[in-house]
Amino acid sequence: MNRFIDLLRESKHCVFLSGAGISTLSGIPDFRGSNGIYKKFDADKIFDIDYFYSDPDYFYSHSKDFIYNVHEKDPNIIHHVLTRLAKTGMVKTVITQNIDLLHQKAGLENVIELHGSPENNTCLSCGKTFSYEHIADIVRDDLIPRCDECNGLIKPNITFFGEMLDHEAITRAIDESSRADLFVVIGSSLVVHPAASLPLYSVKNNGKLVIVNNKKTPLDEYATLRYEDLGLFFEILDSYFRDE
Repeated sequence: MNRFIDLLRESKHCVFLSGAGISTLSGIPDFRGSNGIYKKFDADKIFDIDYFYSDPDYFYSHSKDFIYNVHEKDPNIIHHVLTRLAKTGMVKTVITQNIDLLHQKAGLENVIELHGSPENNTCLSCGKTFSYEHIADIVRDDLIPRCDECNGLIKPNITFFGEMLDHEAITRAIDESSRADLFVVIGSSLVVHPAASLPLYSVKNNGKLVIVNNKKTPLDEYATLRYEDLGLFFEILDSYFRDE
């Protein structure tokens, strides 16, 4: 850890990429782990945009237990330490694959949400927007949310498979990754693109790559440092930078 702390102190533009693994400490299951979401639901259906159009009940009947309950979850040590490091200027940006809003709940300001979030929800017919709280109440009553203006189907502003990522978000993410002299991946298996390729923008510009994940990733060979235990990693950071 001393070597990583030295890299962090020396860095001029440190960027973190967070994946679902960081939220397991908050009681939110990851996607591909032994108890992950894809063990419970059909991965080919739950976030497939065509399937959502044909059978929105499949998404909504399941998402009440892992998306529309995030208001019941609290940020963990990882979210809080990142927020503190960002406020000191050591971390410039956090790019996240997560849709649980916990970075923002911890007070982090500069977050790039690659896959969107359920904070806002949009009618696919007329474009009216609805808050997370409003839709969560409907979904948790086992109903499919419909627009009160036109009865159109409502979809969360989450990027489903088959949809294009938000152009502004991916452009910002690539720019920040390219500028990063230290790129730290936490809790991501690095198998979902384009997020999985972001660390390479840093590496190609001579940035240092650090990966903290409990399983191997396709980019391990590019990593300057590699750690497995996320909780321990952030406990050490928390202790080291607590008074800064």
